[in-house]
Amino acid sequence: MSVICMRYGDVVLGMELKVWKQGKADPLPQGLIQLDKYLSGLNLDTGWLVIFDRRPDLPPISDRTSTEITLSPQGRNITVIRG
Repeated sequence: MSVICMRYGDVVLGMELKVWKQGKADPLPQGLIQLDKYLSGLNLDTGWLVIFDRRPDLPPISDRTSTEITLSPQGRNITVIRG
């Protein structure tokens, strides 16, 4: 688990970073659970989950980078970035 708390003035961002490796399951479900716990401790309702896909034979990162908004298990808005 790699969590980051970024603070700039009154702005606080909670982020979770995951790496998707060959032969492993999509880290999204576990990442959302871990981020939920982290955001709870920061008293935040939103967060960011960044998934670096390191599996071989994928299209170039510029063709596969995506962003979506999803809900965590506890109902927090999470911005998911895959690349």
